[in-house]
Amino acid sequence: MEPEDTGPQSPPLPETEAPAAAADSVTDIGLNLVGQAQTFLESLLRPWNAYQLAIAAGLLLVAWLLRELLGPRIRAWMAARQGWPMWRMRILAFIHKRIMGIFFVLLIWATVWIMREVTWPSRSYMLGIIARLATAWLIVTFVTRFVHSPIMRTILRYGAWTYVTLSITGLTDETATLLDSIGFDLGGMRMSLLLVVQGFVLVSALLIGARFLSKTTATRIQKNEDISPSMRVLVVKAVQVLLYGAALFVGLNAVGVDLTGLAFLSGAIGVGLGFGLQKVVSNLVSGIIILLDKSIKPGDVISLGDTFGWINTLGARYASVVTRDGKEYLIPNEDLITNQVVNWSHSDAYVRLDIHFGTSYGNDPHLVRQLATDAAKSVDRVLTLKAPVCHIVGFGDSSVDYVLRFWIEDPTGGLTNIRGNVFLALWDTFHENGISIPFPQREVRMLPEG
Repeated sequence: MEPEDTGPQSPPLPETEAPAAAADSVTDIGLNLVGQAQTFLESLLRPWNAYQLAIAAGLLLVAWLLRELLGPRIRAWMAARQGWPMWRMRILAFIHKRIMGIFFVLLIWATVWIMREVTWPSRSYMLGIIARLATAWLIVTFVTRFVHSPIMRTILRYGAWTYVTLSITGLTDETATLLDSIGFDLGGMRMSLLLVVQGFVLVSALLIGARFLSKTTATRIQKNEDISPSMRVLVVKAVQVLLYGAALFVGLNAVGVDLTGLAFLSGAIGVGLGFGLQKVVSNLVSGIIILLDKSIKPGDVISLGDTFGWINTLGARYASVVTRDGKEYLIPNEDLITNQVVNWSHSDAYVRLDIHFGTSYGNDPHLVRQLATDAAKSVDRVLTLKAPVCHIVGFGDSSVDYVLRFWIEDPTGGLTNIRGNVFLALWDTFHENGISIPFPQREVRMLPEG
C-alpha cells in the first residue's frame, strides 16, 4: 500500500522557540480581549445603549426605595411568626437580606418584557444582558447558601459569578484559551492555569457532595442502636475517609491529572513522613485498635494516672476525657493502649466503693455492722439491689476496724461526693445510737529539771 500524501507539513519548532511562540499566543489572546473590551465600552456611548444603562440605574434606585419602604414591614411580619420551624425562619431571613436584588430582578425583567412588546429588540438588548446577569448572580447566591463552610462558600460564589458573567457576555472561549496558554510542562503532563481552575472547581464540588453524604450517613449510623458506640465511631471515620478519598481521586482523574506519575513522589514523601510522624501514625493505629476491640467507648468512666473522668469523644489522634471539675483532657490514643487504664464501666456500669472506719472496743460490733449498712442504704445513689455489707478487718491499737462496701451505677456522677455522703450518714447514725469513734490521745509530762 502506498503512503497517503498529506501535503506539506511545517517542521516542529525548536525547543528555544517554543516559549517564544507560547508568549506570542498569550499576547495575541490578551490583545483580542482588550479589543473586545474597548469595543464594548465604545458601544456604551451610543444613545440606545446609554439610555438602557440609565433605565437599569433607575430600576436599581426603585429597588432600593422598595427595600427601604417594605423591608421593615417584612421584618415585622417575620417576627410575628413565632411558631414556625427554625429552618423556615432562616430562609426568610436570607430572602429578606437579598430583598433588594429580588426587587431589581423582578423590575428589570418586567421592563424588558414591556420594551420588547412596544419597541425593537435592539432597544432592550443591553437590559436583557443586565437582567440575565442579575438573575444568574441571585441564583448563585441562593445556591451557595447551602455550603456550610464560609471560606468554601465565598470561593464558590465568586467563582460561579465569574463563570456566569463570562458565559453571558460570550467571553468563555477566549478566557479558556488564555488560561490554557498559561502553564508549564511537568513530566509528560502539561499543567495550565485552566487545568488548575477546572480541577479546583470539580474537586470542590465533589468534596461538598462527599461532606453532605458523610454527614447524612453519620447521622443515620449514630441513630442505630444495634451498633455499639465504638463501632459507630469507627464506621463513621471509615465512611468519611472513603468518601473524601474517592472525591479527590475522581476529581483529579476527571480533569486529566495522571496520578500514576505521582506514585514515586508520594512514596518518597511517605518514607519521610514515616520518620517524622511516628507518634501521629502510632496514635492513629491505636485509635483503630481501641475502636475494634471496644475496650474504651464514648461514655465510659476511666482512670488514667491522676485523671478521672468519662470519655466524651474518640478522635483519630486522641480521646477527650471530661473530669468532674469541667476540665477536658486530650489523651493520645497510644497512652490508652500502652498504659494501665481503669475502665469503671467496661462491662457494666456497676462500681463498688469501700469505706474504712473504726469504733471503740466498748461498742457491740454486731450493732455497728447493722447500723453501718443501714446508713449506707439511706443514701440516694447507693444501690439496694446489691445490698451494702460491713466486715471487721482487724483489731487496732485503739479501735475495731471495719470496711463498708456498697455499689453505685452512675460513676459519671462522681465518687468523692458519694463517699462523703456515706461518711456523713455514718456520723449521724453513730451519733444517734451512741457509737463512739476513737481517736488517738497524747499525754505530755513535764519532767523536773535535774
